[in-house]
Amino acid sequence: MVWYAVDSHDKESDGLLMKWQLFLAGLMLVFLAATGTQASDPQEETKKKEENWIQLFNGKDLTGWTPKIRGYPSGENFGNTFRVEDGLLKVRYDAYPEFQERFGHLFHEGTYSKYRFRVEYRFVDKQVAGGPSWAIRNSGVMVHGQTPESMTQDQDFPCSIEVQLLGGDGKNPRTTLNLCTPGTHVEMDGKLVTRHCTSSKSKTYHGDQWVTAEIYVDGNNVIKHIVDGEVVLEYQKPQLDPGDASAKRIIKDGMLQLDRGTISLQSESHPVDFRKVEILILE
Repeated sequence: MVWYAVDSHDKESDGLLMKWQLFLAGLMLVFLAATGTQASDPQEETKKKEENWIQLFNGKDLTGWTPKIRGYPSGENFGNTFRVEDGLLKVRYDAYPEFQERFGHLFHEGTYSKYRFRVEYRFVDKQVAGGPSWAIRNSGVMVHGQTPESMTQDQDFPCSIEVQLLGGDGKNPRTTLNLCTPGTHVEMDGKLVTRHCTSSKSKTYHGDQWVTAEIYVDGNNVIKHIVDGEVVLEYQKPQLDPGDASAKRIIKDGMLQLDRGTISLQSESHPVDFRKVEILILE
């Protein structure tokens, strides 16, 4: 009789314990769901973050883009310099007997302030005759720029912050995503930088390989140049240069600081392809 009583008690306790464990497990699942602390798939999280990227190049034509080439009015695409072929946005010079300093820029419509901009580019073929030696395998992305309509017909570069895209010559080191400042200055470590170009710390990209470049722009605060996921250059306080003739024309009420502007792609005498041009607005 004593043995039976003990056995019955143990079974009853085990049942209560199991019910209690199930109850606690249910509470934990409810808690995790409510607080969002459940384990998530990193790929799914990345996909969610990517959903807000806006494609600025549709792969078919230049809808939303305006060319401005030195010596020609805004909107005139001399020699079909900027074109779309095989799903790529191409910069070509087959209609140029010589380059003759016809630097060009392809502006996307509107202005932007806080965003991440990403482009995939590659250099191909040979530089057009008459192009400057420094422009071999050279292009760029201009941010915080003036509008194409505000440029004079003979103006070579828009006042802007240039994220310089460079390709290697197959032998020598040459960084990409450098900084150049046509009509502008920036600050680094709290000091005004007035030199025209500053090199990044990127590796060299030789040949015709595709390179993914990203630019993080936070208004008038920080701008970062990123390649292969690594920040290779960083600076702050982009501003117009009051000593530059082109900048003087667009300075209003003495305001030098730049917190927004246009985005454009360069033509500087070497053929280049762009296969993805996209933006993620951060505001």
